[in-house]
Amino acid sequence: MKILFVGDCSNLHNCLAQQLRKMGHDAVVASHGSFWMNTGRDIDLARGDGRLGTVAFLWKLLKALPRMRGYDIVQLASPGFVELRPEKIRLIFDYLRKYNRKVVLSALKTDVVYHQACHDGHTYRYSDYMVGDLPSPYALSAEYRANHEDNWTLPIMLEHSDYVMNRVDGVISCLWEYHEAYRQRVAPERLAYGGIPIDTDSLTLRPLAEEPRRVRLFIGIQRDRTVVKGTDRLLEAARRCCDRHPRECELEVVENVPYSEYTQRMRASHVILDQLYSYTPATNAMIAMAQGLVAVSGAEPEFYEFIGETQNHPIVNVNPCVEGDIDEKLEYIIAHKHRLPQWSRESREFVLKHNSAQVVARRSLDFWQRMLG
Repeated sequence: MKILFVGDCSNLHNCLAQQLRKMGHDAVVASHGSFWMNTGRDIDLARGDGRLGTVAFLWKLLKALPRMRGYDIVQLASPGFVELRPEKIRLIFDYLRKYNRKVVLSALKTDVVYHQACHDGHTYRYSDYMVGDLPSPYALSAEYRANHEDNWTLPIMLEHSDYVMNRVDGVISCLWEYHEAYRQRVAPERLAYGGIPIDTDSLTLRPLAEEPRRVRLFIGIQRDRTVVKGTDRLLEAARRCCDRHPRECELEVVENVPYSEYTQRMRASHVILDQLYSYTPATNAMIAMAQGLVAVSGAEPEFYEFIGETQNHPIVNVNPCVEGDIDEKLEYIIAHKHRLPQWSRESREFVLKHNSAQVVARRSLDFWQRMLG
């Protein structure tokens, strides 16, 4: 098959494309490289700053369009798959539909559909925007009110979302949260779960043969997403834990480093703290688990039931609705650090079974074949 990925998020499309090539398919990625992560791509769609940056970007995009024709499948990273205003994105979208066989949507980050599900009062118990019946810390933040509050509710955004949704051939999700949001909007035959692909071949298990003397905690900071992902609260809890147990645990914090450096920096740690307002472990947690780290993240019963996993539950679930829950879970890990070698192996086994690039590629191929008829 010939597959074109347009846009990317946290290396998802690039990782999947690399695996598809190993399986004999022709896969091309056109993206901005997930901004500062600088992930791999075949067609660079990074946009510079200012007027000159815009002009250069438009010229770059126009030159790239002839290379974005003749594919069996075009998979878009959300309705906003390039950094343009909706009316300009629509022109690119129509071009891709005209000159390729099928166009599908990858539900892999915040968009209108997910944002609406977060606010409908029944899809989730908590989310990036709501915790129970109350706004989340992010929804109350000055940054959100100043820069993002209207992003997903403006008429132009709603119209653009509907335009894309009504014309794509299908939707494939990477997380339970996104799948649940789209399940309410998309017919079952047009919707599939792909998952987050992890290159487990390049992320080898770092064996932990015995109980460590000190538990090494690791947290990665995305400077502009600290509050929305709950990293601020996770970081505070990790620091409190280290203050209480200076001889038994230590903390490494990395901020806005490229993807390749990020994966290397975490290797010496035992536990990663990643995403508080999530029902499921996402990319950072999965990368860490593939290397044998224990993930403190989201892992609600809905997630395990969704993927059909009844035995291996290695993620330490933290609940943002429960006061002191993060501290309690970290205390449990410190008190039971003799179990870290076992938890480490189970974490790797979980990713191999559910999120290896091979597994996600097979799910994606099955879905695309179905769309192609």
